[in-house]
Amino acid sequence: MGRMSRWLCMLSFSLLVVMMYAYRVRPANSVSETKVVGGIAFVHIPGKTFFMGMRDCGLSVIEECPQHHVMVSSFWLSKYEITQKQYEAIMCHNPSTGKRGDEYPVNNVSWEDANEFCRKFSIRCVVNAVLPTEAEWEYACRAGSETEYFWGDEIDGSFCWYFHNSGAKEGKVGLKPVGRKRPNAFGLYDMSGNLWEWCADWYDPRYYAQSHKKNPRGPRSGELKVLRGGSWNDGGYYQRCGIRNAGGPRIGDEYRGFRVALFER
Repeated sequence: MGRMSRWLCMLSFSLLVVMMYAYRVRPANSVSETKVVGGIAFVHIPGKTFFMGMRDCGLSVIEECPQHHVMVSSFWLSKYEITQKQYEAIMCHNPSTGKRGDEYPVNNVSWEDANEFCRKFSIRCVVNAVLPTEAEWEYACRAGSETEYFWGDEIDGSFCWYFHNSGAKEGKVGLKPVGRKRPNAFGLYDMSGNLWEWCADWYDPRYYAQSHKKNPRGPRSGELKVLRGGSWNDGGYYQRCGIRNAGGPRIGDEYRGFRVALFER
């Protein structure tokens, strides 16, 4: 990359930071503390113990069972899925497929891409930014709820973009700008739907039976990485808080994105 390209990339990042500080994020139904770091809005997620996994476990739902108590320490989580503009400001390119725009979440990113974004963001902003663990993600998604979805036990399209309201049912690309649906109780948007979100953990469908009780970080190794939250192309079942998915860490597609967790150094 030449000097001019690097200079333009740095200028883009600086302008993004200034714009985000000037921009007033719409109020959420939440009293959670928020802050902006490097052009990304973060919500404080207070530590607590919660029930992780499915309440009613059948023989066909191995990966979400057994339901178990998990203690999660406090952290910060990006209020929205990382946008194309935010990704390009750090990585100096936009890999997204389909719909493009500053307010659209970045897609077509692999786990390795998302992890590299966190590494570069940490260096540039002098913070400890990482992908959230699967436990942190589910705790943040539930936001104190114990129902199938963070809003209740039935699908509600006012909280998420999914197959039946994104345009996918009509054969259209259904990716939507971030923050257009109602948030959860922590003030986080699009925790269900829009894009599947990468988590830090390796995936094991039987991990819950041996999970640590405090800040579990998943198996030590594996072949697939965890994805959470469902996408605009999935039905209502896949928008549940406890749904688990997985993908190869080097593979990105139009249904995969991420958000960033932040910890105090």
